[in-house]
Parts: sequence; C-alpha cells; structure tokens
Amino acid sequence: MTMTTTLPAGKPALARRPHHPYRAALGTARGRTGLALVGLVVLAGLLAPLLTTHGPTDQSALALAGPGTPGHPLGTDDLGRDLLARLLYGIRADLGIIAAAVPLGAALGCLLALVAATHPVADTVVQRTFDLVLAFPGLILALAVTAVLGPGRLPVVLVIALAEIPAFGRLLRTGILVQRGREYVTAARVGGTSGARILTRHILPNATDPLVVQIAVSFTVAVFLEGAMSFLGVGVRPPEPTLGAVLSQSMPYLAQAPHFAAGPLVTVTALVLGLSLTAEALNREIRR
Repeated sequence: MTMTTTLPAGKPALARRPHHPYRAALGTARGRTGLALVGLVVLAGLLAPLLTTHGPTDQSALALAGPGTPGHPLGTDDLGRDLLARLLYGIRADLGIIAAAVPLGAALGCLLALVAATHPVADTVVQRTFDLVLAFPGLILALAVTAVLGPGRLPVVLVIALAEIPAFGRLLRTGILVQRGREYVTAARVGGTSGARILTRHILPNATDPLVVQIAVSFTVAVFLEGAMSFLGVGVRPPEPTLGAVLSQSMPYLAQAPHFAAGPLVTVTALVLGLSLTAEALNREIRR
C-alpha cells in the first residue's frame, strides 16, 4: 500500500533551502577534484616525517640512483640525498611559505582598501600605492627585496605578500564602491545608520565573496613565484629543500637522470591544477 501526504489547502510546500555557495561550489565535479588534488599534496607534506625514514639533507654514497633503489623509492639526487624526503619536506616548506604570505598580503590589501573607503584623498594615495607595486613584475620585486634582505624564508614571504596586496585591495575597493550605490545602503543611510555600521554590517558582507576566489588564485600565483625564486637561487637558502630548489638542482642532470625532476614537476602540476579547479568552481558558483 502506498501512502501519500497532502498539504493543507492554501499552504504551498516549503522550498528547499539553497546550499551555501561555497559548499555548493566545492560539491561540484571541479570543486571535488580540486580539493582532492590539493588535499593529497597537503597531506603528503604534513605527513613527511611518517612517509620517509630519511632526512631531507642526509647524504649517502648513492648519487643519482634511480627510482626503486632499496631505501630510496624515488632515487637520490647528485649528492646522494633521498628524493622522496626532499620532495615531501619541500612540499612542507612551500606550504608554510604560501600559508603565511597569502593571508598577510590579503590582510594588508583589505586594510588599504578600507582606508581608501574613508576619504577621496586616502583613496587616491592608496591607488597610487597599488600602481607603484604593480609597476614591478614579481621577479624584479623578488630581486629587489633579496638584494636588501638576502635569500631566505622571510624575503620570500614578503615578496609574495607585496605582490598580492594590489589584487586584494583593488578587488575589495571595487566591491565597496559597487555596494555603496545599492538601494539598501541608501535606505540605511536615510534611516540614520552611521557610516561605520553601514560599512561593517551591510557593505562588507556583500563585497567579500570575490576575495574567497582571489585567495585560491593567489595561492596558485604564490606557488609559481616561490618556485621561480628558488629556481633562480634567491629563495630559501640551501640545503633546505623547496619544490623550486629541487627542480633547479635537477636541471644539469635531465638527460642523465630524468627522475630527478619528475617529483617536483608532478607535485607542482597537481597543486596548481587543484587550486585552479577550486578557484574556478568557487567563481562559477558565486557569479550565479
């Protein structure tokens, strides 16, 4: 017997509550694939001490040993160091750098955007500051910073943060300007609501969605910029491994030992692809 339930007359069925846009975006095929790729790379970095018995700087007599060598699943580099260990600890170093640099750049950029929203003169000064930063390409900015501070983790973090400030600042500034012209802001202003309350309670919650997408995009840019700095020798000091440093060390041995470069190339590709797919999924859902 099949039972059916009827609603009382005049009472329509309740519509299903729409999913949160971020949850819906990460539930799509792109979002799930992106999260899976990023999650695998992050997990590998976090579990580095458990996945290898070698240290990233431990040397042995097996220079340029191929994959499958006993005790060295991915082989060794030109100094006999285990490539799996250097890859895993390189992932950990890269994740630590970009996890510090991108939020720092986002916070500074958003702070400057809020300052710009207070007065037209402040807006002009902030915009010219953004133009000044954008006048220097990322690698030129990296060379300038490392010329003053020298190579190391701190200069890499500062370079990435400085490079990302204009992106977040301009994005939030544009969102604030767009929301200021909306009717609900005008109604709140007519109702006597203070400017600070309008900004914090009404404008900012509706202007910050694009920043979530920008964070994923900035992580992708940070991976490339850190890799480029390490590749050029102005990043983290050796012998500490990063993905860019391992790739740079493999260049003279590409013909002799192609496995040397395979690990960092595959890892960077997986990380960038995962972040790109996640950013695209978020962007599509937010723009609906």
